[in-house]
Amino acid sequence: MGLGTGATILVILAVLTGQLSIGWSNDVFDADRDAAAGRGDKPLASDHGHRPVVRAAAALALAATIALSLALGARAGLTHLVFGVASGWAYNAWLKATMCSWLPFLLAFGTLPQVVALTAGRLAPAWVSVTAGLLGVAAHAVNVLPDIADDRLTGLRGLGPRLGERGVRLLATAALIAAITTVLLSADLPTGTALATAAAAAGGGVAALFGSGKVPFLALGSLALVVAALMLSYL
Repeated sequence: MGLGTGATILVILAVLTGQLSIGWSNDVFDADRDAAAGRGDKPLASDHGHRPVVRAAAALALAATIALSLALGARAGLTHLVFGVASGWAYNAWLKATMCSWLPFLLAFGTLPQVVALTAGRLAPAWVSVTAGLLGVAAHAVNVLPDIADDRLTGLRGLGPRLGERGVRLLATAALIAAITTVLLSADLPTGTALATAAAAAGGGVAALFGSGKVPFLALGSLALVVAALMLSYL
């Protein structure tokens, strides 16, 4: 989007520290629930002594992302802090356990291209935000798939436990197909590329919905890569 080296590094650091604050706070918020589910892959579930350290790290990362984000400029910084960082913390603290658990991902993914564009002093095309937001919804759906059983065990009634595996796969597939469709309708793709993309989307959608074993996960991952590649090619 035409940013210089200094501004690019600043954007990366602002987003990185924001994601660290969200990720670390998520582990803190989930520590007791992870312990109840016997999550051996979650260090805070078995080692209570590290929880204050991670709380402090999350707070420091939050302070850093506030400073770095505002250094991008008021519009870019506030967009990142409100729609990216604050929505992530809201997910951790509250929305994760509701049917609106997809909303922070829609907002954070959808506005991230605008954070970069606003840093450059302009706006990204609207279709880029729509496509990125749909990609975020799909990412959330794929992310909750492996945790459905543990979430039900601990009483977490978010998107996964409410929709079940089949419903979550359907949501992820629909979001990715909608994202690809948005690009096809908005970007000026050559006819051959558009037809090949449509065919790949159709095949990936069928595999994601009706495949077994690892096929649905691989199909959804492939569709996500198609979406990302299209966005990057036509920005």
